[in-house]
Amino acid sequence: MGENKPDILQGTLDLMVLKTLEAMGPLHGYGIARRIEQVSGETIMLNQGTIYPALLRLEQRGWIKAEWGKSETNRRARFYTLTRTGKSRIAEETRNWERVAATMALFLASE
Repeated sequence: MGENKPDILQGTLDLMVLKTLEAMGPLHGYGIARRIEQVSGETIMLNQGTIYPALLRLEQRGWIKAEWGKSETNRRARFYTLTRTGKSRIAEETRNWERVAATMALFLASE
């Protein structure tokens, strides 16, 4: 990310990836990163050193699975899909994030 780009809070990238796969269906890592950038209005720019460790972590937790396939440019790529566990995890991760955001809103509104 550039100097003017916000850092991604720990744990938020996992939810972004899960929500992207829920909305878009199977995608390769590059496609997931571009979609997150697009949805964020390019305030979040992901590099390979950020997205691929997140995908590996989510795969190891059983929240996503990967299979080899062909990209739209006919290149071999790993395509990621949500697992049943990953689908149920979205609700829990969303509640956690909403709780953090509500808490931060209280602090920002206080004097």
